[in-house]
Amino acid sequence: MKHITHSEIQTFNLGKKVASQLKAGGVISLTGELGAGKTVFVKGLAVGLGVEQVVNSPTFVLMKIYPTKHSTVKQIVHIDCYRLKESDEIVNVGALEYFNRPDTVTVIEWAEKIKKNLPQSRQKILIEIKNVNDREITIT
Repeated sequence: MKHITHSEIQTFNLGKKVASQLKAGGVISLTGELGAGKTVFVKGLAVGLGVEQVVNSPTFVLMKIYPTKHSTVKQIVHIDCYRLKESDEIVNVGALEYFNRPDTVTVIEWAEKIKKNLPQSRQKILIEIKNVNDREITIT
């Protein structure tokens, strides 16, 4: 399904909407160029699941875990693969143990960098920059 957003707020709100449809145990792969709005989308997703902490990109720490107030999703694991040089680096930090965990939603920015390590069963979200404000967000 394709969505067009015209601002960061709309991208954030789409993340919240997607959160309402998520099931625990899910993995979401996010792709899009630098500045497309991947982290903004994740922030909305986190708020939609009841995360109370400030959510920001884990680019330098690779992975952050946020507890939620959701009834079945107890935590969000937010992974940012931007700095990875090789796909297998994700294994070394223990991130794979969270994939498909029954109380967790795992969201992976720059997921294309670890393609061979991703589970086949995942939700794919592509965010494309159309102009300064507009984004086309494809969810499959």
